[in-house]
Amino acid sequence: MTRQINVALLGFGTVGSGTAKILLEQAELLEKRAGCPVRLKWICDKDLVTDRGFPVPREILTDDLAKVMDDPEVHIFIELIGGLEPARTFVLDAISRGKHVVTANKALLAVHGHEIFRAASDNGVEVGFEASVAGGIPVIKAVREGLVANNIHTVLGILNGTANYILTRMTDEGMPFDQVLREAQELGYAEADPTYDVEGVDTAHKLAIMSTLAFGMPVGLDDIYTEGITRLSPLDIAFASEFGYSIKLLAIGRRHDSGIDLRIHPTMVPQKHLLAQVGGAYNACYLVGDSVGKVMFYGMGAGQMPTGSAVVADVVDIARDVFTESVGRVPSFGIPVDMLSQPEFMPMEKLSGCYYFRFAAKDRPGVLASIAGVLGKYNISINSCVQKGRGDQEGPVPIVMVTHEALEADVRKALKEIDNMDIVLDSTMIIRIEELDSL
Repeated sequence: MTRQINVALLGFGTVGSGTAKILLEQAELLEKRAGCPVRLKWICDKDLVTDRGFPVPREILTDDLAKVMDDPEVHIFIELIGGLEPARTFVLDAISRGKHVVTANKALLAVHGHEIFRAASDNGVEVGFEASVAGGIPVIKAVREGLVANNIHTVLGILNGTANYILTRMTDEGMPFDQVLREAQELGYAEADPTYDVEGVDTAHKLAIMSTLAFGMPVGLDDIYTEGITRLSPLDIAFASEFGYSIKLLAIGRRHDSGIDLRIHPTMVPQKHLLAQVGGAYNACYLVGDSVGKVMFYGMGAGQMPTGSAVVADVVDIARDVFTESVGRVPSFGIPVDMLSQPEFMPMEKLSGCYYFRFAAKDRPGVLASIAGVLGKYNISINSCVQKGRGDQEGPVPIVMVTHEALEADVRKALKEIDNMDIVLDSTMIIRIEELDSL
């Protein structure tokens, strides 16, 4: 029986520092939780000089990855460098050497997850990835183990703190997107290149992982319809509030009789729902299972210590399995890789729902009737309508409509026709509505 679990950490940046701090400072607690000592044997990084704010034994620092990989005493390899390559190569190399892997790398798992989990299965090792979705919120473990008795038919997530912070500030302060983005960058909530966050790509990585877990089928990025928040304006936020909604960048996975629909887009959520109350950089994941009903997880979705907490949780789980000689007790996705179902996806065009439209129209008689006529042609019924005068402002006037339930395919055809009309001066803003029951 293994008496001590040795850990190697690759990547000593923000999350790596948080992980190392916990492993070093909470060693006594972790030993009690794991049943055996959990020792941080190596920290490998190019930068071994920068002060991380806590004492680190010099002898565990190295910039020689080969030394770490060749060390037969290392049981668990933590990858925290991010990105696709060389992270993929390093992870597969560690697996091939019989080392267990822990990673927070959602992009890596969303793109190469099937290959990595297959390699892990073939080599009899475990892969921990709790930190890859929602930071410190233990939603992976909840789905994989706590909700094992359920067929999960709905996954709704606010999974990107940067986007949620921007939308919260736009809602609370009436600020435009560009201004809030600059503020978020200055405060460190947004990267210098925020594309992945504001265009929904980061959220798509996380939804791919969550959907594979929840629905038991392999999901890739190409299977997820993705829209970002860059076109949203304070006008849309204000109109949403008038109609009783808040706007969130929502990850949606839902099981239908004809397949799974997976999408990420700005979504109007009823203000009374708990998801609408998730503000700032916080994350939340709302699940519906056939036995448990509705559950919601809430907390910090990123950050040094919350994410480090999730990484160390995986380390302790694996340490327990190694110590008790029960490796593989819980499959990575809750079921063996060979038992993942063949995916069946429902295309966006076949979905039905309610919609918010904002038209930028010329201020002249008959415009509203013309737009309504096209919508009627495609079986789109109007529930509410607001038309405001231009006042002293130059340019188009906003006409806002909320529809009854309509087919996505019909909506796309109607908006294409409307946007080509000479009375409409810009492409129509469309926001989908989720009419959620209160949790």
